[in-house]
Amino acid sequence: MNQIESQLSYFPGCSLATTAKENNASLKSFLNHFDIGLTEINDWNCCGSSSTHSVNSKLALSLAARNLFLAPANQSLLIACPGCFLHLRHARMELNGSKEKQSKYEKHFDRPYNQNLELIHFFELLVKMSKNGLFKDLTGRLKGLKIAPYYGCMLARPPSMNQEKNHYGLIEKTMSSLGGESIQWPYLSSCCGTFLSVSRPKIAQKLVNRIMKGAINSGAECIVTACAMCHLNLEIRCKPENRLPIFHFSELLSLALEKKASRNWFNRHLINPKPLLEQRKLIPCQKAAKVNGFFK
Repeated sequence: MNQIESQLSYFPGCSLATTAKENNASLKSFLNHFDIGLTEINDWNCCGSSSTHSVNSKLALSLAARNLFLAPANQSLLIACPGCFLHLRHARMELNGSKEKQSKYEKHFDRPYNQNLELIHFFELLVKMSKNGLFKDLTGRLKGLKIAPYYGCMLARPPSMNQEKNHYGLIEKTMSSLGGESIQWPYLSSCCGTFLSVSRPKIAQKLVNRIMKGAINSGAECIVTACAMCHLNLEIRCKPENRLPIFHFSELLSLALEKKASRNWFNRHLINPKPLLEQRKLIPCQKAAKVNGFFK
């Protein structure tokens, strides 16, 4: 993709469609500001997540492949979740490398396979936007906010995909250009426990609190995540003494655009980020009230 397409097909994935609706809304709001439209794949399904890919490789490939077959042939497919991006790209690599598998799934889904389908992670789109100067008017909007960038482990590809692009460093570069201060810390790609948060919560809790303590000890005021699943795990498995505001990357990007809707996104957070943002004068001061477990 040499040019920024004005209309992209879009695979939100399960997290952005459910527990991380604020991630989905802020991403769409951010891109809409730059006249980039997203059209969700009709009848998309779960990519298989880490759980399926850990126990049943055939089912995992089928789940991910179905989305590739549903994607329109004439548009690039945007994917925001690192896990979904990994699984869909891995499925495309398997299909592109096997005519037998292509034929099998073409018969199964009763439609042709498009081996030239362009899969784009949200980070790749941001790089394109930056190179085209679309962020030049946003300089300094985040006013020295001390940020711990957290990518999670899904962007660390398996050996079979080592030639794929490495996006580490993009959060730091982008936040710096917007006036934020990215701190250095040792846990930016540590695993949060992913699906073990449900099956083995004690393991996930240990991993999460090591990450949260690391951010606090490094002087961060907040954590910025690249992954909606990571965001959820960090909030629900964090002990009270280790609580720190956590943002989806897309939320801070939209906040830099001074979007008023951002307050609605922050209402869905389990760790209230508004006091920090009010202190930094990034949103107007407003007394917070807790309703049904969420901050309003």
